[in-house]
Amino acid sequence: MRLTRRHFVLGSGAATFAQTPANNRVQVGVIGCGARSQQLMHSLMANPGVAITAISDAYQGRVTRTQENWGAGAKAYRDYREILARKDVDAVIIATPDHWHQRMCLDAIAAGKDIYCEKPLTYKSSEGKQIAEAAAKAGRIVQVGSQGCSGVLQERAREIVQSGKIGRVTLIRAAYNRNSASGAWLYPIPPDATPQTVDWDRFLGNAPKHPYSNDRFFRWRCFNDYSGGIATDLFVHLCTTIQFVMKSDGPTKAMAMGQLYRWKENRDVYDTINGLLEYPEGFAANLSSTFNNESLAAGSFQFLGTEGTLVLNFTSLQVLAESGGEDNRWIVESWPRAMEKGYYEDPKVQRAELKDHRPARLAPGSESYIAEGPEATERHFAYWLQGIRTRQGHWENAQVGHRAAACAHMLNQSAREERVVKWDPQRNDIAG
Repeated sequence: MRLTRRHFVLGSGAATFAQTPANNRVQVGVIGCGARSQQLMHSLMANPGVAITAISDAYQGRVTRTQENWGAGAKAYRDYREILARKDVDAVIIATPDHWHQRMCLDAIAAGKDIYCEKPLTYKSSEGKQIAEAAAKAGRIVQVGSQGCSGVLQERAREIVQSGKIGRVTLIRAAYNRNSASGAWLYPIPPDATPQTVDWDRFLGNAPKHPYSNDRFFRWRCFNDYSGGIATDLFVHLCTTIQFVMKSDGPTKAMAMGQLYRWKENRDVYDTINGLLEYPEGFAANLSSTFNNESLAAGSFQFLGTEGTLVLNFTSLQVLAESGGEDNRWIVESWPRAMEKGYYEDPKVQRAELKDHRPARLAPGSESYIAEGPEATERHFAYWLQGIRTRQGHWENAQVGHRAAACAHMLNQSAREERVVKWDPQRNDIAG
């Protein structure tokens, strides 16, 4: 079959968001003002009708930079609970190390605030159920920050898969690779970082006690005390996309192997991990990540269907049709000639295997898309603000974020314990 190519450009997407008068602004407090949080604030402020009015961070330099960006109206507080106590703060962004997420989410819900929590929602699986239940009981909007599902490419991928265009999907391959020190979280450390500019005890919270360490504070993703490494930082994105595109609640089984091959100094999390997830809807997913090569596009997916393949990454989407049709010649040609002749005289066999006997039809070709307009994080915040105003939350709510993070926790546990890890739907948590 000859495949034809058609190229499409997607605009700003199906969702539109109403302009909000300046006197009806959503006032946001930001808890944690590090590098990712700075990106989040820029994406947030690209939307109308919102203001950053309160900030908190354990390193003074980040507070200074945030006020340089957004002005003195972003009032700084040493303790995040002072932000939650402000009646005029409608919602908070939580962009701290993972081990703080549960406590801050529960405190924010109790204070009547809506929440945008950067992924992963949890440091350990059992925390997600608590957050989801508390949010539902209090009627608070909780949106988790795996922003890809708000991008036009993933929204289109979901439409294509759910339409049946690529047939039944039984296997998904997903990868997220890097090949640099910064990609392995060995970030530059600010030259003024000392116990005088960093509130070490506030950073540690309930984590195990350690002497002051710039590595642990500024490169916290490298340490199990504060992070789940690749699984909770990168696989969470992959699992969120899989759940979104496939309309799945999450996997029932997980297996993984992990190793630290290259970046061995000042860390105790894997730099390479391979995982397998099994989903109750009848498909499996292979996940892989390494910090030793990035020839594959970051955040790349292959949805393998019976009628075609959907290839997705951050910047493009392509649908490739399967050729279809049967060809049993190499089998039948080993039979006696009379049997071979009889086989091909069957009209059903002729329609399935002989091109000249197939009914006329238009064979499906390929489609390619690129994304234009607002990027995914900006749109993700637009959905969040819309949810705050309408009280109708986004798809990626606390329960969805819980299940996506739980995928990572299951894979980490499997790699650590060298066994299959299962999900218990009755407990809404990892089995056992």
